[in-house]
Amino acid sequence: MKKMMRNMMIFAAAAAMTAGMAMAAHAEVELDVIICQYGPNTNEWFLGSGMDGSNFVEKFEAENPDIKLNLDVVSWNDVYTEVDTRIANNNAPDILNIDVFANYANDGLLLPVSDYCPEDLYSDFFPSFIDQSVIDDTVWAVPDLASARALFCNADIFEEVGIEYPTTWSELEDACQAIIDFYDGEIYPWGVDMTTDEGQAAFAYYTWGNGGGFVDENGEWAVNSDENVEAINFALSLVENGFTNPNPATQTRYDLQDMFAAGKLAMLIAPNQLPTYVADKGGDINMVTVNIPAADGKASSSVGVMDRVMAFKDDTAEDQDARNEAIGKFLKFFYDPENYVGWVSMEGFLPAVNSAVEALVEADPTFEAWLDVLGGCQFYPTAKAEWDQVKQGVIAAEQNALTGSDIKEELDALQAQLAG
Repeated sequence: MKKMMRNMMIFAAAAAMTAGMAMAAHAEVELDVIICQYGPNTNEWFLGSGMDGSNFVEKFEAENPDIKLNLDVVSWNDVYTEVDTRIANNNAPDILNIDVFANYANDGLLLPVSDYCPEDLYSDFFPSFIDQSVIDDTVWAVPDLASARALFCNADIFEEVGIEYPTTWSELEDACQAIIDFYDGEIYPWGVDMTTDEGQAAFAYYTWGNGGGFVDENGEWAVNSDENVEAINFALSLVENGFTNPNPATQTRYDLQDMFAAGKLAMLIAPNQLPTYVADKGGDINMVTVNIPAADGKASSSVGVMDRVMAFKDDTAEDQDARNEAIGKFLKFFYDPENYVGWVSMEGFLPAVNSAVEALVEADPTFEAWLDVLGGCQFYPTAKAEWDQVKQGVIAAEQNALTGSDIKEELDALQAQLAG
């Protein structure tokens, strides 16, 4: 009898343990994830069959059965509204991929990266990228990927016209005039995008190339500096002289890239993935990349663009440690070179982690040159809380100037708003 009782107790204990293990096996941390749509391949890679016949979510959940991903791919046109709406409804995503972060951090919505990012992964990021997401000595986001901008020139056009690639603004004007004269206006010499899509990039191209920029040497806003006014007036003069695409206020860089792919645009400042874009469009352009022309006597500067991955707080989570660990596992899986290299190269971007560099250069030797360009990039001052206001403000100033407003008055008004 005693033996039977003991066996029953052992069985009960084993059954309880088995039940507990079963419950643990089915216990899930659910992570709501928003990824921005970078191109036609993004949705397929994350949710379709873009990873060796499977997709990111399927592969992740297979390796991490205790974590469920509710992942949405959202277009850049909609993502800001989507995120703001979810925040207003107390339904912020657990993980967000987007460009801006400062407002979320300053509103106390984000987790510090140190709460969830594994140390070995953190040390793999390029330090200069990490520095772009620091406020008050705290890192609030990690870099997703990067791109750099350079001047792409249609080599056949330059050879036919018999001109050199411009390095200064004076040389640029001469090249534009020569192209206009040779082709009788059938080819646009220079692309300008001052749209709501990327007008802040145009502001950067010209102001940084004239020794100006968004902030001064002390990191204070200086959007109305003399250098900036002179730079944007130069850009406007290119439009007024007929050297550019006809509608800079509405023609995005994608419209310009289409023109370039069709051989209708001779020069375009664009990110490093332009060759991939042109090839996907069926274009056959003999293109070369050169430094972005700068004002006479000024240094050329490339524009570095970096998007981010960040994690939001969730005070309702029952197990904060388990949630943080799950976020860390997501990052480790995403940045694993076996996955990350395919993602970066597929969309034609530059990596944000050292571990991916060797594989990318081996797959495409041109990446090495672009990594050198990244070293000299300037970045938007996105860590400043007013960046969203400044971004929209300089775009509005450019667009108003295109219709006749004085750019100095426009930038003075924006600077006054920032000072107030």
